Amino acid sequence: MCKVRLMTVALLMALLTGCGHAKKPVSKPTQPAFPLNGDAAILQSWQGDFPVVRLESLPADQREQGIGYIGNQDAFESVWRALKPDAAVPDIDFLNHLVLFVRNTQFYNRISIGKIMVKEGVAEVLAMETMSAMPIEDQVAMSLAVISREGIIGLRSGSMVIPVK
Repeated sequence: MCKVRLMTVALLMALLTGCGHAKKPVSKPTQPAFPLNGDAAILQSWQGDFPVVRLESLPADQREQGIGYIGNQDAFESVWRALKPDAAVPDIDFLNHLVLFVRNTQFYNRISIGKIMVKEGVAEVLAMETMSAMPIEDQVAMSLAVISREGIIGLRSGSMVIPVK
């Protein structure tokens, strides 16, 4: 009889402990619980010449770097119109995607994004570039790539990490 009471009390305590918390409302997170690890799929990409006088259309905190990201449609349209003035602006879902860019900073070289590796949510762009000693004058070469925003919390640019907002 004592064992039955003890088991009943233990079961009752377990039930009360497990059921004592109110349920939180469920909403879809904008970022997953864990940052992404692995390769990020390149969904679309473009390359071309970008006028030096239009570098101000890049995000203000990323104009000096050779690597950066565009996180909204207005900034993307401005960059696109300078890069591809005769082409229609692609429609990018910036709630779910980012546009990464790489560009020349010292010499004019053709450049393209080959792969995007992600470690603990920080994306690192592998870009291929021709080698020349032509100085940058009126144009830089630029490459753009669309990736999923999910699991990306930053972008590596040299030794620093640019936070993705």
